[in-house]
Amino acid sequence: MGDTTNLLVGYGSSDDAAVYKIDEKKVMVQSVDLFPPMVDDPYLFGQIAASNSLSDIYAMGASPNLCMNILAFPSDMNLEYVRSILEGGYEKVLEAGAIIAGGHTLNDNEPKYGLAVTGIADINQILRNDNAQEGDLLILTKPIGNGIINNAFKGGHIPKIATDKAIEYMVTLNKYAYEIMSRYKVNSCTDITGFGLLGHLYEMAIGSEKSIDIFKSKVPMLDGAVEMALPGIIPGGTLRNKSYVGADISIDTKISDNQLNVFFNPETAGGLLISLPEKEALKLISDLNQSIECAKIVGQVKKRDNTTIHIKD
Repeated sequence: MGDTTNLLVGYGSSDDAAVYKIDEKKVMVQSVDLFPPMVDDPYLFGQIAASNSLSDIYAMGASPNLCMNILAFPSDMNLEYVRSILEGGYEKVLEAGAIIAGGHTLNDNEPKYGLAVTGIADINQILRNDNAQEGDLLILTKPIGNGIINNAFKGGHIPKIATDKAIEYMVTLNKYAYEIMSRYKVNSCTDITGFGLLGHLYEMAIGSEKSIDIFKSKVPMLDGAVEMALPGIIPGGTLRNKSYVGADISIDTKISDNQLNVFFNPETAGGLLISLPEKEALKLISDLNQSIECAKIVGQVKKRDNTTIHIKD
């Protein structure tokens, strides 16, 4: 292994991106992600995949500067489909204020797309997912449930129009929430992706050596997500996320199996989960609600006790 002296965030944590110290003032933040289509439209697929890839940089308290495409597709795929994927990704990178400087393609039976993303940031602005403090309130900036909604549409259980809101949120960059958040004293941050809301909360709590209360009635969910959170429709990752948290959870309120499934649902291009002192959180939530469509206080950080996650009313 090479010299890791300047590696400030790497394999040793469950954070969203790696952080490398350039000098006493600046750091480089880097992440990579790609996945197969979650929607039929190739342009929207490119937008969603890019939004998801860019999100890791925002979650670390930085903004993206440089991106590289990563694209896999079958050799017999219509090149217009390929072009549309790349155009969708390009539009989101442009919206983020970053540039695409190249990339890599490879042959695969199933199309996949994503980005390697690099940002340069002030060393004092970097946020981690393991620094939540006792008393912090937790703010979530997008509703959850898009994995369930997408599966329900693919299975023919809901019409395409029912997926429109989920797609709208997935293509919305976390840039706008990040820009507002950056004006506040934030202790910890992550974005909600594959581990679902409770999986990412669990990582934040364990890393911070705290427990977390989740306010069940305050968590925003996409319309139809609870109704569709049924066996045979929920993504397979839902069960893996439940297994990951295991028994380290207490439920102090009435909650249906369906709603619990939504809480564990793997998200694509989900919102930011922001942990900051209560006084600051109340100001931030007011600012967020003036600029983005969804921002809710969904929980609070507590002193570490025998259980990591507590679901309350």
